[in-house]
Amino acid sequence: MATFTERMGPVLLLWLAVCLSGTWAVDKGNFKTCDQSAFCKRQRAVKPGESPYRALLETMELTNTRLTLQLINDNNKVRLLLELYRLQGNITRVKINELKPLKPRYEVPDVLIREPPTEPLSLLSQDENGVVLSLGAESQRVIVSARPFRLDIVEGREVLMSLNSRGLLGFEHLRMRKDTQADPEAENKEGTDPANQAETTTEEEEKVEDGMWEETFKSHTDSKPNGPSAISLDFSLPGVEHVYGIPEHADTLKLKTTDSGDPYRLYNLDVFQYELYNPMALYGAVPVMLAHNVQRTTGIFWLNAAETWVDISSNTAGKTVFGKMLDYVQGSSETPQTDVRWISESGIIDVFLMLGPTPRDVFSQYASLTGTQAFPPLASLGYHQCRWNYNDQEDVRSVDAGFDEHDIPYDFIWLDIEHTDGKRYFTWDPHKFASPKEMLQGLLDKKRKMVAIVDPHIKVDTNYKIHNEIRSLGFYVKNKDGADYEGWCWPGSAGYPDFTRPDMRAWWASQFAYDQYEGATENLYTWNDMNEPSVFNGPEVTMHKDAMHGSWEHREVHNLYGLYVHMATAQGLLERSGGTERPFVLTRAVFAGSQRYGAVWTGDNSAEWDHLKISIPMCLSLGLVGISFCGADVGGFFKSPSTELLVRWYQTGAYQPFFRAHAHLDTPRREPWLFGPENTALIREVVRQRYTFLPYWYQLFYHAYHTGEPVMRPLWVEYPQDPATFALDDEFLLGRDLLVHPVTEEGARGVTAYLPGKDEAWFDIHTFQKHNGGQNLYIPVTMSSIPVFQRGGSIIPRKLRVRRSSTCMEHDPYTLYVALNNQRTAEGELYIDDSHTFNYEKKEFIHRRFSFIKNVLSSANLEPDAQFTTKSWVERIVILGASKPSMITLKSADGEENQLEFDFDASMSVLTIRKPGMNAGADWTVTLQ
Repeated sequence: MATFTERMGPVLLLWLAVCLSGTWAVDKGNFKTCDQSAFCKRQRAVKPGESPYRALLETMELTNTRLTLQLINDNNKVRLLLELYRLQGNITRVKINELKPLKPRYEVPDVLIREPPTEPLSLLSQDENGVVLSLGAESQRVIVSARPFRLDIVEGREVLMSLNSRGLLGFEHLRMRKDTQADPEAENKEGTDPANQAETTTEEEEKVEDGMWEETFKSHTDSKPNGPSAISLDFSLPGVEHVYGIPEHADTLKLKTTDSGDPYRLYNLDVFQYELYNPMALYGAVPVMLAHNVQRTTGIFWLNAAETWVDISSNTAGKTVFGKMLDYVQGSSETPQTDVRWISESGIIDVFLMLGPTPRDVFSQYASLTGTQAFPPLASLGYHQCRWNYNDQEDVRSVDAGFDEHDIPYDFIWLDIEHTDGKRYFTWDPHKFASPKEMLQGLLDKKRKMVAIVDPHIKVDTNYKIHNEIRSLGFYVKNKDGADYEGWCWPGSAGYPDFTRPDMRAWWASQFAYDQYEGATENLYTWNDMNEPSVFNGPEVTMHKDAMHGSWEHREVHNLYGLYVHMATAQGLLERSGGTERPFVLTRAVFAGSQRYGAVWTGDNSAEWDHLKISIPMCLSLGLVGISFCGADVGGFFKSPSTELLVRWYQTGAYQPFFRAHAHLDTPRREPWLFGPENTALIREVVRQRYTFLPYWYQLFYHAYHTGEPVMRPLWVEYPQDPATFALDDEFLLGRDLLVHPVTEEGARGVTAYLPGKDEAWFDIHTFQKHNGGQNLYIPVTMSSIPVFQRGGSIIPRKLRVRRSSTCMEHDPYTLYVALNNQRTAEGELYIDDSHTFNYEKKEFIHRRFSFIKNVLSSANLEPDAQFTTKSWVERIVILGASKPSMITLKSADGEENQLEFDFDASMSVLTIRKPGMNAGADWTVTLQ
């Protein structure tokens, strides 16, 4: 890196010096607090109280599909237009914009998968105080109060959600700057219509506060040519104490109140070694919040891509358990309530109120708006080996061979930025990676794959084809003066393609074609890093807000940039195969809808125990808002883990959706076999465990693709009426049927896991010991322990013959693990397809349901019109919680019957049926007598 940095400017040199030094800690001074963000400070200064907004009921128009109504700010006479829609699936949409803006305000495109279909609204009553509309389902109504404006959604006598109940609606209208020379004819252009924004000249408007028309942070000045344009709205959630979501933050699953500190910030940023347990912004910004209590789950989707802050307050915050008990004993009538306030720098208010009532309903409602998790190729659910950077082709070959030598499976090896020719993406270092196709073929011969990084900052170099084409096509983001925007990043001076442009995204996608991306083959996939976008010498290490994307400022689109990079890259991988192969693309920056394009990881974490712990709530939070394919760098990106921490991280990562080890350039090598035979064996064991569960992982992702339900989920999703689950974030469920409580404490001798469901049974997957639900269970642990439990009542298919990669296991047999519940029944599923194409869309797959009832285990076809064949068979059935039968009979689809051999362990009540031998895609029954 030394020669590289010598060529850099002093700003980049300083940045790299910090990065590569031993300090390794975030410089919080590089990032704004609310007080340093002028619009946040202005809006937050408005305290709850009387709202200046009232509804002008005489302007109301109601069609079959929408209500429109004007709102007026009595302080400045500016009018807004409220639109209200009832959407299919129990969703209400509320939009608020200026009635007559000086120029159009930005409305977020490309995130919704379609214009949401509406359902009829009907007027129930109206008087001078407001109107009541029917929302149809479950006697739901929306009440619009006129003075002050307020909107309540009620069901029966219960208020589900209120908008502007605290009077914090704010809408900074676009205006002419008073201290500039105005157009002398402007006053006569619009007449004297009081609704015309440009004509209002009240005393309040004359007041100019710092940061309204220009704002400086450190050495950077934001010119703000459009002036103040912030929006704000409050939501009250009666009966709610627990809210979740709004990732990405390195914080607990349950969101905290923010009254005594900064709000949660949503602004995609490259935060170098982030701190834990605070509301600072990170790489992703998904403006979706879920609220939950024992009666109901609801959600709020705030569709805005500008910098956003979210304040949370609660009337139960700070109360001890004793205080809450005292309230109960004394008959306190105070209903718990959480109040949430959203503040965005610009754009319009466009909010979707997802009214549940169950967690699954909210997942389905959000998926109907922004889509579901992309169905990944099966291999991407295996283990990924990465570091910054594998040195050269020989290094890659040696690491690959090391996995075989130590009998550890893996599917993908990764290359970071050093594989390129001088940080020019879509290229290879001509000395270190002189024959990439030969390297990739070597991996393909072993049925393995590679991921290479392609970042969205492009080296400014007239000898670089990619740069020359982007510049000649005019595809770079512009600065405020109209020239190409340039900033510092890994290559030095870099341009930033304008991914908001469809033609730019199409061009970018074309660069992944095999005849464009020299050296690329079908087993090369892609990683998009630094796509917040990261600009080392920019304000807050990102792009200036007054940079231009066509006619829109960067401030309007900032949180969309990473989504667009991800979208264009996934499209490129799709197109290069003629639309037949499923892409795999990892992204760092995300927004609502990113789930449609691939996987995400939690960024530049550290080799510290607290970073291991925080990976659980971080991925749980992303899963709640649709992004299931999440993981954290195993071992920690920065610093060097102790062997204990490394092993524990592998054990945790093996049970998280995206399973990748990664490390910083400056850290010692940490391939799994470098820490002694004992630790190698521990890591080997848990990586192999991951591979045995690949059929279950694949089935969970198939369901996530169809339903939007998270793969890795908090316990309250499955046990929504059990308050003991509501704040748990040190354990989690995979689907419904696996409960995982990783060991995340140094030197732990035991963990206490909460097993939910008082009528449930849970079986330790390692010992098969049965435990009752509804209890806190203390589990002694050793270094080989990873507490995982299978739910009684479930059937999980596994593949126990672990090979060097998932592709090598394609035709291997299944073992069915049947865990009986207290009613001695169980059910499960098996999903099989070709694992990598879109042929499942043509019904080329097997989807079977297993059920065990009245001592009969059967396999039935869930999709009779689907067609696919498999060579895999069922080689073993293990029944947990069983009784010893006298005889076991297999009956095949053609009526043939055979007796099966079995073993029974009376001490653990485990029945093992050996060599039943039926094809995994066939109908059959196994009867225990």
